[in-house]
Amino acid sequence: MKGTIVALAGRRIDAPGASSPRFPAANTNQILKRIREALSAQQASMLISSAACGADLLGLQAATQLGIKRRVVLPFPREKFRSTSVADRPGDWGAQYDRILDDVERAGDLVVLGYRDGDSSAYTATNEAILNEAGGVAAASGQRIIALVVWDGQSRGPDDITEHFLNEAAQRGLHIHQVSTLCPPAAHASVPQ
Repeated sequence: MKGTIVALAGRRIDAPGASSPRFPAANTNQILKRIREALSAQQASMLISSAACGADLLGLQAATQLGIKRRVVLPFPREKFRSTSVADRPGDWGAQYDRILDDVERAGDLVVLGYRDGDSSAYTATNEAILNEAGGVAAASGQRIIALVVWDGQSRGPDDITEHFLNEAAQRGLHIHQVSTLCPPAAHASVPQ
């Protein structure tokens, strides 16, 4: 089967008054366009990600626009995730999350890992589950996998969940495609693995 399984992770929209901009809300339309271009260029047949405000929901929106199958992996039940990782930042992310999750759940492509809120390993486990899901789908379909990382390119330190995803994808030998959340940089940067 032709196509690519895309495992995506990235930055959430900045909180109001963020001291170091990582994903300014003003960049959402441009980043949506860049993600859509990356999915098209990679001939994506499926996108697997979580559903936090910012990179995840923009990736899922781009996949919807392109008619690409979507699978969502959440660390905890969808209502809890919505309150802790979606509706806690500025913008209309909650309504978009609800629409996408309803569609994905109807299609049987919502994976809930069952971690408890406050479990420090929940988000890194979610990264690994996204990559595992991508690996399983790719093995079953004969397609290749790429990791799409949507971020500012700068580590926040040892607790940086996006950097963890990038490092985990690199350890698995995946091709990594990066989209910058800061504008106006070069449109895309690839890191061959």
